[in-house]
Amino acid sequence: MPKRKTISLVLGSGGARGLAHIGVIHWLEEHHFHIASISGSSIGALIGGVYAMGKLDEYETWVKAIDKLDIVSLLDIAWQSAGLFKGDRIINTLIELVGDQHIESLPIRYTAVALDIEREKEVWISNGRLFDAIRASISLPLFFTPFEYNGKKLIDGGVLNPVPIAPTFHDTTDMTIAVNLGAKPEKRFEEKSTRTEPAPRHTDNDLSDKIRRFIRELKQNTASLTDIDFDMYDIANQAFDTMQGTIAREKLAAYPPDFTIEIPRNACGTLEFDRAEEMVLLGYERAQRALGELIE
Repeated sequence: MPKRKTISLVLGSGGARGLAHIGVIHWLEEHHFHIASISGSSIGALIGGVYAMGKLDEYETWVKAIDKLDIVSLLDIAWQSAGLFKGDRIINTLIELVGDQHIESLPIRYTAVALDIEREKEVWISNGRLFDAIRASISLPLFFTPFEYNGKKLIDGGVLNPVPIAPTFHDTTDMTIAVNLGAKPEKRFEEKSTRTEPAPRHTDNDLSDKIRRFIRELKQNTASLTDIDFDMYDIANQAFDTMQGTIAREKLAAYPPDFTIEIPRNACGTLEFDRAEEMVLLGYERAQRALGELIE
């Protein structure tokens, strides 16, 4: 049996489009590639971390089961000028779902990328509590409050590095594959697609019960959020997506990986996590398009 090719996987930032990372990982696993290293910004840090824990199936089943009301229920108002939401509720929910551990104990080399806003420099987190690293990396400006980490005020790593290839430079893997969630818009995505109700990936009764319990708990604290106008955040996120797309092109041109999987930045909105089913499928399809030659 031929030796499995080892991969350094770079997972970019881009909000809900990052659910495409799940489809990419499925494609790599189904075609017998070994992911030995992960570097991620924002949603890439989240998906990569959950995968490194061996809990991607649980996360995927959960995220495919939630709707827009559930997503709103995950948000805890901060009442601060530094950000609208604290992010504690979503992190605690994820920890209850998949657990938590230290990065050093993961079987895969893992780096989460965040930004030290005061020193204006990247911070690579490759040790300590995994969900501290994830919380720092997902701190989307205006939306989540910055995360205090080792005396530093950290925000979303995608601000400076939406496709963090540099942490993989010293890897000894066979190839580097990057997933860019800020690729050029495509016409087919100009009209929002209609989401169909997904069938869970697994039918394990204990997991299904846990998901239903989470959703019931999430809906208990929704009332205070229903009057928030998210339009201004939508506009800010569109501007942020455009900025990240430009930075990503520059990073990929300066430090080209062996292969790049491109996800159009208009495939879905930053906060449209209720479109998980189609984003996972899109990631799988784009992985096949970009990497199909490797298995021919």
